[in-house]
Amino acid sequence: MRPIRQEDFIQSIADAFQFISYYHPLDYVKALGAAYEREQSPAARDAIAQILTNSRMSAEGRRPICQDTGIATVFLKIGMHTRWDDATMTVSEMVNAGVRLAYGDPDNPLRASVLADPSGERRNTKDNTPAVIHTELVAGHEVDVICAAKGGGSEAKAKLGMLNPSDSVVEWILKTVPTMGAGWCPPGILGIGIGGTPEKAMLLAKESLMAPVDMAELLERGPQTPIEALRAELYEKVNALGIGAQGLGGITTVVDVKIMDYPTHAANLPVALIPNCAATRHVHFHLDGSGPALLQPPSLDEWPKVNWTPDTKASERVDLDTLTPEQVAAWSPGQTLLLNGKLLTGRDAAHRRIQTLLAAGQPLPVDFSNRVIYYVGPVDPVREEAVGPAGPTTATRMDKFTEMMLSKTGLLAMVGKAERGPEAISAIKAHRSAYLMAVGGAAYLVSKAIRSARVVGFEDLGMEAIYEFEVSDMPVTVAVDANGVSVHETGPREWKVRIEGMRRSA
Repeated sequence: MRPIRQEDFIQSIADAFQFISYYHPLDYVKALGAAYEREQSPAARDAIAQILTNSRMSAEGRRPICQDTGIATVFLKIGMHTRWDDATMTVSEMVNAGVRLAYGDPDNPLRASVLADPSGERRNTKDNTPAVIHTELVAGHEVDVICAAKGGGSEAKAKLGMLNPSDSVVEWILKTVPTMGAGWCPPGILGIGIGGTPEKAMLLAKESLMAPVDMAELLERGPQTPIEALRAELYEKVNALGIGAQGLGGITTVVDVKIMDYPTHAANLPVALIPNCAATRHVHFHLDGSGPALLQPPSLDEWPKVNWTPDTKASERVDLDTLTPEQVAAWSPGQTLLLNGKLLTGRDAAHRRIQTLLAAGQPLPVDFSNRVIYYVGPVDPVREEAVGPAGPTTATRMDKFTEMMLSKTGLLAMVGKAERGPEAISAIKAHRSAYLMAVGGAAYLVSKAIRSARVVGFEDLGMEAIYEFEVSDMPVTVAVDANGVSVHETGPREWKVRIEGMRRSA
């Protein structure tokens, strides 16, 4: 029985969060590769190609898969007879020391996204601590650890249903998934917790996402338990909804469905649903006192041979520096564009501050007239980078500011990820504007289109400051046109019908 050194535990946590920032789990990569081969929707296939290309680039460059490097989540199973060698910290303090070390690594700094005082000033803790830690005491004298980095976009789509015992879990899931939109960046994995109490169901759903992707194997051999049968049923029926990659409509919305259950009260049927996005990130390791965890990098030979490049023939090149309202109004739904020139950025905190300044009649730090804004909070650059990974954030969070930005600042168009809600679409239509979608889960790939970056407003907001990017052939899709037509509504509707037709003719 060897004691576990505090230093080894901290270093293992730090190594794990660095590791998962740039290495997708190989089982997910292979499942996504298979989905790419099956996909028949051109828009969805293009999105998956970007995600796979981004995944390989991140593994090669050891830079984050996604600009949202997540909130650190740690599952610990600690043997009741575990001995610690000269530990001066609690287990939680050790975990947070490891997270702090990982997120501040100068070779690959990760974005600090954790805010203290969440209902008040929302102050950034600057180092992504504290982690969310789930600890269980088990038999033995060793420590089992799972580290996961969960992005805010997928966490925002978590759902809890307190069903009646006679209700159908399948019906609730199929009713709930479409309400989640595309902000969780499909294709991904659904984690489902059934039973226990409300908080237990949520924990089961989160923990279920840590299991390997094995749906292909399950379907090949056939379900052998009721839970496996439920997984297979939901996998088929969720994909039949036609939501598809990035919500654009297509064959694959999920590559797997995970379920954990627990006994519950006779009067209750709690069901929790938590998605894992295209930036699925987790790793499992074991400490027995022999030293820090050794995390084996996956072989790049295992990645699908997919190499996305901008299609300069099928896409329209747009000069942002000379863009006019007439050009914006002429774009059509689903059209692919390559953006060139100067692009402003701004997300939640910047929009709130703009709102305050406008209400007070004070000047803005930058002129938005005839400009395009990109909803993004980038990772800090290293070495020769203009900016670190800089993928889009969920656009619906800016819906309540859209009318203000279009009517009072002269803004022409917006870039983000996922769908827009009715409020934003109404404003876009009224002002003959447009919303452009970049692929969530392709942050490192997108950053390669950014040639320069400088802060032009609200520098104190850190990653939420207003930047001006100089971009070259940045790929986007017209997701809402000047007439208010949304591809996130038309695409899934079309592909749901197509999939139904395929199933009838099979």
